[in-house]
Amino acid sequence: MRRLILLRHAKTERDAPSGRDQDRRLDERGRHDGAEMGRWLALHDYRPDLVLVSTATRTQESWELLRAAMPSVRVKHLPALYGADPSELLRIIHGVADADPQCLLILAHNPGLHELALGLVASGDSAGRQALASNLPTAGVTVIDFKIDDWEKVGFRTGRLERFASPKLLREGSEGA
Repeated sequence: MRRLILLRHAKTERDAPSGRDQDRRLDERGRHDGAEMGRWLALHDYRPDLVLVSTATRTQESWELLRAAMPSVRVKHLPALYGADPSELLRIIHGVADADPQCLLILAHNPGLHELALGLVASGDSAGRQALASNLPTAGVTVIDFKIDDWEKVGFRTGRLERFASPKLLREGSEGA
């Protein structure tokens, strides 16, 4: 079995001082939510062997908040994650086959991350699937399991949604904390 965790960066400022989207930073809520989701991942023992992080400022800042909950994990910072569509993200997933992590976390952006999650999930947690169908919000986490032994076998409609969580769902108590 292989586990994929898709995590959208935390909430950001509307505009970066530079005017470049890639330079947008986390806002106060984003810093709080990012740290909260790191604690949630650790609490539920969702500990990746490898983390792939977009090089955009907001994903790098989100990773810094999560890192405390994931000591000694291997991390790769990939510019290709910024703006990646689902097919590109799937190629990146296939590309980790040589490293062969049991659990892979990708920290990146919408719309690609949300579309990938929707495309990969074929079964699993029905309430989570319903919540995911409408949005992958900032700091939202999707945990998908695959009955495979090689990352190159991950394909659309082959995953089972293990869990979906977001800061809002945690605050509302709609997701088992």
